[in-house]
Amino acid sequence: MNGVLIIDKPTGMTSHDVVNQVRRILQQPSVGHLGTLDPLATGVLPLVTGNLTRLAQFYGASEKTYEGVIRFGFATDTYDSDGEIQGPVQAVQVSLEQLRELATTFVGLIEQMPPPFSAKKIKGVPAYKLARKHQDVALKPVQVEIKQFEILAADGDQASFLARVASGTYMRSVAHDLGQQLGCGAHLQSLRRTLLGEFDLSQAHTLEELQAACKAGKIEEIFIHPRRLLPEFPCVTATEETAALIRNGRAVSLPELSQARQVKVFAGQRELIAIATRIAGTLFHPRIVLASDTARQSTPK
Repeated sequence: MNGVLIIDKPTGMTSHDVVNQVRRILQQPSVGHLGTLDPLATGVLPLVTGNLTRLAQFYGASEKTYEGVIRFGFATDTYDSDGEIQGPVQAVQVSLEQLRELATTFVGLIEQMPPPFSAKKIKGVPAYKLARKHQDVALKPVQVEIKQFEILAADGDQASFLARVASGTYMRSVAHDLGQQLGCGAHLQSLRRTLLGEFDLSQAHTLEELQAACKAGKIEEIFIHPRRLLPEFPCVTATEETAALIRNGRAVSLPELSQARQVKVFAGQRELIAIATRIAGTLFHPRIVLASDTARQSTPK
């Protein structure tokens, strides 16, 4: 089964937990995700199945949008509400005007220190494994881009926000750093991803909905139509002869797309068989082949 589906990840599960559950529901061993969410976080988790797991390489730099709540008064070792309290707890009353002013300092290209409980590697070992053993986590700041960071409301010791960020940005670190600037400590209370690349919550389904669709034989209604994937790449429908060449990794002429750099090649309306790159004139070579003759029957119709 080759396809892309969007799961509304529940809190308390890792992204890998979700992948494993979807493997069991679909009885499909080849399932991957297009962007990790922390266990605390909920929302848009795109999953790829079958041959379309190879599309993951095109989503590594995808922009993401989040909504969440920051709690002020104390920091935690994980920078979110799942962690242990660090330092004394302070009673605070946050100011909307002050937070909005501080939020502007986070917008743009900034240097950000990743959380000690993160997948960043130190000499090949994920930082979170060292942190769990209470070993030193010597991470270095990395450059990230925050395109929008807006404080929506403030009430007592909590503030809600909207953020639009480039890949690699930790909203946990933003919450932690904001607390440091205020001198009262802070952590991420909750986080919900509403957008990743071209995928949003309107396309998302719960694991229970996926299970019900499978039982009802309506799994095709869950998958994203392949022509909606990677909208920055134009589509072309190949003839049977051209499709056969592409499935065998052969370069083909696609005169109708002579100005495009990369294209999505389809056999029929739904079967995405390749992402092809223009090499000269109207000649395109398949960068990745996503479907062969033996895989055609496993694609959702």
